[in-house]
Amino acid sequence: MADLEITKVTANIGARVSGVDISRSLDDATVAALREALNTHKTLLFDDVNLDDAGQQAFARHFGDITGAHPTVPAVDGAPNVLPVDSEGGRAANNWHTDVTFVLNPPQASTLRSITIPPYGGETLIANAAAAYRDLPEPLRRLTDTLWAEHTNDYDYAVPEEAIDETEAARRARFTSIKYRTVHPVVRVHPLTGERGLFIGGFAQRIVGLSKGESRKVLDLLQAYVTRPENLVRWRWSPNQLVLFDNRITQHYAVDNYDGLPRRLHRVTVAGDIPVGVDGKESYAIEGDASHYTTVAA
Repeated sequence: MADLEITKVTANIGARVSGVDISRSLDDATVAALREALNTHKTLLFDDVNLDDAGQQAFARHFGDITGAHPTVPAVDGAPNVLPVDSEGGRAANNWHTDVTFVLNPPQASTLRSITIPPYGGETLIANAAAAYRDLPEPLRRLTDTLWAEHTNDYDYAVPEEAIDETEAARRARFTSIKYRTVHPVVRVHPLTGERGLFIGGFAQRIVGLSKGESRKVLDLLQAYVTRPENLVRWRWSPNQLVLFDNRITQHYAVDNYDGLPRRLHRVTVAGDIPVGVDGKESYAIEGDASHYTTVAA
């Protein structure tokens, strides 16, 4: 704990962590300091982590129970809580999203660990959704506080709609093998900090009470605030790194700029709570049971 150093990498999001070996069990003071840093910076970056799948899971468990790998997508062989984020077969997640928001209680935090890194490109962008909310003009902020959005996995950020070959069609069928529809507040109140953040992203497909076309215009307008360059950190991967981000108040995007070369990360996520809006109301599920994937965090 005494050697822990937190160094900001941008004004609005991201900090590099040094002075701690996350391959070992962490004491309560260190975990509390990392949690506080995560609350402040939204994204923490660790170098030279020397973790395998088991170690990554052990680190994630310091922040709560971990989820299954994914509600519908297969896990790494022999590691049911680890999701391979692999470029093979067109699985670059080059669309802005927050992880698994189509379920009632999306993960509170996500860890990504570098396994195979291309010689160029393949960065991960992460955006601060609280800064985006603060950027909204006051009249738009007041409107947004009242809005709710339906999130669904019947829209796949990893497999484009226009994909027509058999392999991609099979991937999409697997991704939507259980259909989920959940309504979340567009402005989510963070349970630890009380901050308000825009809780939208690629799985948010319709604003409750608006048509599909109207919804798209509103969501695109709000999303433009999330992805302002000032609200982003662009992480260029190196071997043996781990990124921890607060999934409750960020979005992320995998940049597909590496010419189809091999790129593989492993993801482990921490079970989250049910989102709460400005009015104190909780999200609610319309379709799909995710109890096989995640518990609800206390």
